[in-house]
Amino acid sequence: MQTEILFTPDVAAKADEAISTMTYDHLFVVTDENTSKLAMPLFDRSRLRSEMTAEIVIKPDDDHKTLAALETVWKALGAGGATRGSLLVNIGGGMVTDLGGFAAATFKRGMKHINIPTTLLGAVDAAVGGKTGINYGGLKNEIGAFKHPEKVIISTQFFKTLQPEHLVSGFAEMLKHGLISTRESYDRLLAFDLDNPDYDRLLQLVEESVAVKEKVVEIDPYEKGIRKALNLGHTVGHALESLALKREKPVQHGYAVAWGLVCEAVLSHMKLGFPEKEVRRLSEYIRRHYGAFPFTCNDYPFIYDKIKHDKKNEADRINFTLLKDIGEVEINVSAEKAEIEASLDIYRDLFGL
Repeated sequence: MQTEILFTPDVAAKADEAISTMTYDHLFVVTDENTSKLAMPLFDRSRLRSEMTAEIVIKPDDDHKTLAALETVWKALGAGGATRGSLLVNIGGGMVTDLGGFAAATFKRGMKHINIPTTLLGAVDAAVGGKTGINYGGLKNEIGAFKHPEKVIISTQFFKTLQPEHLVSGFAEMLKHGLISTRESYDRLLAFDLDNPDYDRLLQLVEESVAVKEKVVEIDPYEKGIRKALNLGHTVGHALESLALKREKPVQHGYAVAWGLVCEAVLSHMKLGFPEKEVRRLSEYIRRHYGAFPFTCNDYPFIYDKIKHDKKNEADRINFTLLKDIGEVEINVSAEKAEIEASLDIYRDLFGL
């Protein structure tokens, strides 16, 4: 199905307009403890608030994107009398829209849902495209389903209140979209001043970024082919994210993706001839805005093991999405263990580790 993407400076008004066009017997809202406190007051005088059967509040952060949290949502839906004709509205970052979307996909075999992302990362990544899920067995998004929201409402009201590191985290997914689209789009992103953001300009870039993802998803909604382009940076990025969790020092998803982009740009150079100058330009930008994620060769077995569990792999082949050049994507490029470890070596050299 085609999701309607709505951009607005007034999230409550746009949410009321959106739900007024829909039919439902009950309306439920999923938030986490942070968005319940900080975002829900924006809806105090709204139709969404007055018609809400229940607000289901889960614990924040990605380490709570678990089966236990999903059960909390299921139980609350059941207690509130939810049916397949009910509407679930997810208000929060990517963790909330991933988990809430999966709850909508599975409760009563499926109910309608709307995503209202409160982070830049959620707006350009998790809230759009129809991927839902939870972490399981120490692996990111291991259990999930494809379930497209009816609507996604993206508001600048939230961007202006984000901490700088959350803004930077979301921007990594936009960089990925730039790398797989056009050189002009990528250059516009690198020229954006992350230290002193122009929010009107940012909204324009977000619309452009979301359009890139929506175009790919429309062609390949269930990730059978070209949609794998959206995994650029994520194969290594998810492994680094898992390593951070193992150390009990979690990092934001966008930061892990940024470091993964560098490793996979190196692999792209090794395998497909991606220009060395672009590898260096990207690595310098990432180092300046995201810092360096430290690891040594002693961490390689753990990183490699996590990469082996990536969902793009087929049989014994470890598959990557790589680049021949900016905008020239190759999916299902296999890499050997030695090549992956060589890319990690070069990452460490580029970041002075």
